[in-house]
Amino acid sequence: MNLIGLTRPELQAELEKLGEKPFRTKQLWHWIYWQGKTDFDEMTSLGKPLRQKLKENGYTLHRPKVLREQNSTDTTRKWLFEFDDKKTVETVYIPEEDRGAVCLSTQVGCPNGCVFCHTGSQKFTRNLTASEFVAQFMAARDSYGEWPSPAAQEIRYLSNIVVMGMGEPLLNYENVKKGLQIIMDPEGIAISRRRITLSTSGIAPMIPRIAEDLGVKLAVSLHAATNEIRDKIMPVNRKYPLEELIAACKKFQEIGGTRQYITMEYVMLDGINDSEADARELVRLVKGLAVKFNLIPFNEWNGCPFKCSPKKRIERFSALLEEKNYAAPIRVSRGQDIMAACGQLKSTVASG
Repeated sequence: MNLIGLTRPELQAELEKLGEKPFRTKQLWHWIYWQGKTDFDEMTSLGKPLRQKLKENGYTLHRPKVLREQNSTDTTRKWLFEFDDKKTVETVYIPEEDRGAVCLSTQVGCPNGCVFCHTGSQKFTRNLTASEFVAQFMAARDSYGEWPSPAAQEIRYLSNIVVMGMGEPLLNYENVKKGLQIIMDPEGIAISRRRITLSTSGIAPMIPRIAEDLGVKLAVSLHAATNEIRDKIMPVNRKYPLEELIAACKKFQEIGGTRQYITMEYVMLDGINDSEADARELVRLVKGLAVKFNLIPFNEWNGCPFKCSPKKRIERFSALLEEKNYAAPIRVSRGQDIMAACGQLKSTVASG
C-alpha cells in the first residue's frame, strides 16, 4: 500500500494494525509530507523495528514514474507521469519571477469534451485517486529539490497550486477534496488555501461545496456569455446552463464571502465569442457577483478548427470589461513550445 494520499486517521489506522501507538502517526506524517522522504530507513525518529515492519508489510511511499520531462524556453516545466496501471497524465509548473504554480490533473483524459480543448479530445479513462493527485505535487517538488517544506518566511518556488490540468475536478470531487486537505495540512506540505485555485467547467451543484469544504479560490471556465454559444463549444452547458452556473457562483460567495473573488476564465476564439456584444453580455451575466476576468488567447493545436482572436480585438474586449470596473487582464501564455499552455495538455502515450 502506498501511504501517500492517506489522511491522518487512515495513517493512524495502518499503524495500529502494526501494533503502534497513535503518537507515531504525527512522526510518520512529518517524514512523508514535510520532509518528503521516500525511504523508511531515512526516518530516523522511528525505531528500526517499526521501519522494518513498514517495509515487510508492503507499505511504500512512491511517486508516479516520470516518463518525460520537458523544459520550455520560458522555463515552464512539464512532466508526463505514469501510474501503476500504466495510465498517464501531464502536470505543469508555471514559473513567475521568484515563485510559481503547479497545475495538477484530476483525471486521465476528460469526459467534458470542450471542443476547443486539446485535453477534451482525449478519451476519458478514469479518475485519479487521492494518492495519485497528491503524488503529482510531491513529484514536482522532487524535481525542484524543494524538501523539506519551506517555512513561511522562506522562498517557496512551488508556491501555488492550480487544479486546472487534465480532467474536471468536480467530477472527481471526493478524491480532489481529500488530496487538497492533505496538501493544505500546516504540518506537512503546508500550501495555504489562499494559494490554491480550483477550476471547473461548470458542474453547478458541486460549486458551493468548494466553499463549504475547502475554502480555496474558484475559477470558472466560462468562455461564452450566452447559452447558445456555450452549448456549441462546451457540452457541459447543456446539463448545467448559465443560469444554474451563475446561481451556484452566487451561493459560493454567500458561503465564502464576496472578498473571495471568482476568476472567470475566457478563451478568446476568433469570430465565436469575441465581439463587443459578447463583452457587454458578459457584464450583464455576472452582475451581482464579485468576479475578475482572465482573458486567454487561444492556444491552437493540430486538428482544431478554431483560431485565436486578433490581438486588437482581445485588447478591445478587455477594455470594454475594464470600463465597467472589472479586472480583465490578458494572460501571457507560458510553455507553448512544449504544449504546456492552457488547453494544450494531452497524454501522448496511449492511456486507454
